[in-house]
This record gives sequence, C-alpha cells and structure tokens, in this order.
Amino acid sequence: MKRIFSLAAVFFLLMGCSSSDESTKFDVATTDKTVNLASHDGSPTCNVHLELSYATEENGHKAEIINNIIEQRLLNVQDLTMQQAADSFANVYTAAYQNLLPLYIQDRDDNKKTEWYNYHYILKTDIEKGYLGTDVYHVYLDYYEGGAHGIDQHLTINFDHDTGRQLMLADIFVPGYDQQLSASLQKALCSYAGVKNLKELKNQGYLNAMDMFPSENFVLGEEAITFIYNPYEIAPYEKGSIELTLDYSDLDNILNYSF
Repeated sequence: MKRIFSLAAVFFLLMGCSSSDESTKFDVATTDKTVNLASHDGSPTCNVHLELSYATEENGHKAEIINNIIEQRLLNVQDLTMQQAADSFANVYTAAYQNLLPLYIQDRDDNKKTEWYNYHYILKTDIEKGYLGTDVYHVYLDYYEGGAHGIDQHLTINFDHDTGRQLMLADIFVPGYDQQLSASLQKALCSYAGVKNLKELKNQGYLNAMDMFPSENFVLGEEAITFIYNPYEIAPYEKGSIELTLDYSDLDNILNYSF
C-alpha cells in the first residue's frame, strides 16, 4: 500500500484531531416472525428475521437523524421507534406474502413450483468505526422471493460522527470527480479480475450491460475507501459481491479538502 504523506493526508489528520472522541452509542432491535401460507400440514412459510442496530437516545438529536435514515432506507417507515419499525415491516411483509395463496393453490400439485413459495427475509447489521470517527453501518441482507435463487446484498451507510448525517460521495470528492473515480475503479476491477483492459473484463462477464460507476455503497476506511458492488450491479450473479479498494493517496487531486 502506498504511503504518500500528501496535503490531503495532513488535512484529514488535522480534522481527525479536532473530531469528538465520544463514540456513538448503539443498541439492537430484533424481530422474528414466521407465517404459514396455507392451513394444511407442510404449508410453505415466510420467515422475517431482523436485527437492526440503532442509535440510542443518549446520543441526542444525532440519534433521531441516524435512526430516521435507517428506517427510511431499510424499512420504508419513519418517526417510529426502531422496534416499532422492525415489527411493522415484518407485519407488512408477511401480510403481502399471504396474498400469494391463490397462486399457491394453482401450483400445489407441482412439487417443483411449491418450493418457490418458501420465502425468507433476513437482515442483520453491524457497526464499524471508519475514518475520522465515521460510523460505518453495515447491512447484510439475505432474501428469497421465489425463482432460481435468493439474493444476498451487503449495503453500507456512512454516518458523520458529529452530526449523524449520511455522508455521500459528493461530500468526499470535488465536483466533477465521476470520470477520474470511475477510471480508477475500472483499473481496480481489472486487477481484481486478473485482466488488463475493458475488453478482457467484458470477456469475463464484467461491465457487459453498464459502464463502470462510483457506487454510493462504500466504506470510509482509515487509509482507503472501499466500494461494494452487489450481484448484478457490474457483473452476473455468479460473480457474487465485488469489493474494490482505493487508497486515499491515489485520489489526492479529487478529494474534497473541506470535508
């Protein structure tokens, strides 16, 4: 890893010294609900299991900001306690699942199709300390809603340590960063895939339906920023999740010094 002590590094170190040392306090709201699709023995089921980290009240107004972002992004609700939000999501999801009963009745004699009706939605979270005390909120989602396979996703939200505001790429980089950052990510993807250029990437299934882009799904680490691409985003499902890490020192001229 390169160790270039740049102006950007000096700035970030100075900012890190002025940041509050008090850590954001988190707790976990958990809900688990399973419903049967039909009344007979061996009926398909839907299981919803949520383990949601949330900022506690002792964090003051910052907790409200963080928790509203979590609720809106992950549960499509707001202005509830996290436990209420988790329970509400499980109730709404399982109620929608039970609307599949007429379709299941039609398919009940087809053993291949009946397996498609066993749904699950499992969401777990974790907190990591990132650069300058950033609270990196990790979301691990595993769900199945019929078809050939389930979906696994790794999502992130980076919360500003002092305000609780969600940090976006526009906060970290200067305007017009997209082209250079995309080029750096494509180079990193070539290294990840063990190829030399875009043509070889496409031959292996990468970037066939899209151009390289900077994902808002990222982790602000101590020395580097890691971009996470979930299945289908830049490659077929079988490639799985892809993580591309870029050192801050390699992005010196597009970092936002006022961040």
